[in-house]
Amino acid sequence: MNILQWESSSFGAVAIHCLYQNASSKEMQIILPKGESIKEHKASSHIIVQVLKGKIWFESQGERNNLNPFDMVTLEANIPHSLGGLEDSIVRLSVAL
Repeated sequence: MNILQWESSSFGAVAIHCLYQNASSKEMQIILPKGESIKEHKASSHIIVQVLKGKIWFESQGERNNLNPFDMVTLEANIPHSLGGLEDSIVRLSVAL
């Protein structure tokens, strides 16, 4: 059994922390302050993005959606996407390896 502790971080800048990784997946925490963004990029495998606190926008393939706490979005590998904080936000990123 592993008990994972979320990083307690201020919302001064975008911060990404790896919480756990095994042979098949990786769990990440993203601190996304209001007004900050992560520019368009691609993931090499399937991802799930879930907002735990705050509100973000998530854009992919020309479509931008606002996500509230506990909303999730899934994305297949190699699809360009970007995201940004509409409020100070904490985001969970699950990556299939």
